[in-house]
Amino acid sequence: MTTVELDGYIRKIPDFPKKGVLFYDITGILVEPRAFAGCMDAMSALYQDKGIDAVAAIEARGFLFAAPFAIRMGIPLILIRKKGKLPGKTLAKTYELEYGQATIEIHPEDVPQGKQILLMDDLIATGGTLKAAWELITASGGVVPEIFGILGLPYLHYNQVLAPIPVQTLITYQSE
Repeated sequence: MTTVELDGYIRKIPDFPKKGVLFYDITGILVEPRAFAGCMDAMSALYQDKGIDAVAAIEARGFLFAAPFAIRMGIPLILIRKKGKLPGKTLAKTYELEYGQATIEIHPEDVPQGKQILLMDDLIATGGTLKAAWELITASGGVVPEIFGILGLPYLHYNQVLAPIPVQTLITYQSE
């Protein structure tokens, strides 16, 4: 499935969640098996020879893409969740949002020491959550060689926030 074909499954919703914001909704991919399978095919092709040892995903939509990818690649899936959602010992990172703060957590024992962990989310916007996740993985002993998203909005400057880690997306939108 080409980027142009995949783009046809992305719903663009103006003024959501607030006026002036164009929301890119990935659920069109999820409800169309051909589009979802196309994403998995593209992701597998990108990473089949890159020596990825595990994939870490951001709650919740990142899980939807990372879980089937992990199964396809035969690698572990590491969950990065909102504060208070993981039982037992966790490592937490608080980061800034546009209006406030958020905290995400990881089970550090789930991170294979010194191994290559692909960090994944459905959409990469400002990069703040992914930066916090990258810091959690690194603090837990993993190495993040690349960050992946189905959609990327580089006009929100995520590359500056996530540098020097390379960012790969299937679809890139250059402006709203």
